Amino acid sequence: MTIQLLVTDRNLNMIGDPLGGWTDLKCDLNFNAPAAGSVTLPAYPAYMQLLQPGNRLVLIRDREIWCAGPLEQPQGFTWDLAQNASPGTVGVNFSDDLARVAGYLTYPEPAKTFGAQTTTSDVGRKLTGSTAESVIRQLVTENCGPGAIVSRRIERLVLDAVTGVGHFAAVGTRFERLLDVCRTLAARDGLGFRTRQVGDEIRFGVYAPVDRTATARFSAGLGNLQSVSFTMAAPLATSELVLGGEDPRQPPPEGEPANERVYVEVASGAAGDWYRVEKLVDKSGTDDSEGELTDAGRLELGNDNPQASLATVTVDTEDLRAGRDYGLGDLVTVELPTGLEVIDLVRTIRLEVTPDGGELVTTVIGDSDKTTTTATVRTIRDLARRLGRLEAR
Repeated sequence: MTIQLLVTDRNLNMIGDPLGGWTDLKCDLNFNAPAAGSVTLPAYPAYMQLLQPGNRLVLIRDREIWCAGPLEQPQGFTWDLAQNASPGTVGVNFSDDLARVAGYLTYPEPAKTFGAQTTTSDVGRKLTGSTAESVIRQLVTENCGPGAIVSRRIERLVLDAVTGVGHFAAVGTRFERLLDVCRTLAARDGLGFRTRQVGDEIRFGVYAPVDRTATARFSAGLGNLQSVSFTMAAPLATSELVLGGEDPRQPPPEGEPANERVYVEVASGAAGDWYRVEKLVDKSGTDDSEGELTDAGRLELGNDNPQASLATVTVDTEDLRAGRDYGLGDLVTVELPTGLEVIDLVRTIRLEVTPDGGELVTTVIGDSDKTTTTATVRTIRDLARRLGRLEAR
């Protein structure tokens, strides 16, 4: 295991020497969300000059980039005279470049600055494409990529190669969080999106996670599973009541007819196991001509389904290695001590490294807070009942 930390400017030019003497390095790679990393460094003056706003940290694991992106907390300095801790330490928080994409909103008129948006912007903008990937790529390129106005472009950001994934997609958007709209589009087909540094480029791409349940397996018997934990709780909602169409409180543009409200209910079926819980989802300004309201309801159900979560602590082996043999969004199999098998998505891959203790890879199957796969919820509920019976003996 070799770890190297480099600092670059926002144009990906490496500045200074690699950072040494680090301790307590952690980095979470997250599915369809920005990464979250932290590291503690000696507060050498040369390091403090590198750890400045606008610069990036590149984490290289075994000669491959594990994570690369902006410094979110460049300096958290600590010094203690009683401990003779010269020169002190500096805590650094960093992310991947998806964090920069997450900072943008969707402009209804992306070719204009915010100050030049017109009143028609309040109507929103509808995009359609032959695949969900094509619409996601369009949103990114015109809001913060090479097709955006100069003031909104992210330096060195380009679109990755087309993969052709997903089905026909449509979305209406108006000053929404860019990543929220991307997640809505990706939810129907279970797609993933990410940024990665390749040479002097930041590439944004959309991909289809892979079913690796037959090859990516975790169990105590295989020597790659150290611990398993799970939780289970009631759903936050079983029926998403999506309200679309035009808001009657907002009159239509002059000369245009008023559109009526549209009501769509998207139910999960979980009410049969638990109880009915309703939630109103306001998508005013959006119709359901291309299933946009239905997609919005499905996305909300993904967040509100029964709150079962499964977390595993895994270790890399010669046969199974994170980033090489499975990645974010892939379907994998975890064999529980009871003999039950759980199949779900890889939501988070955490890398923890200390100079003396080596590295530990923690894989979260499902989600650390909630899992949306019904089969997983049922499996965990079954496991809870079995453990309850065992305790009663």
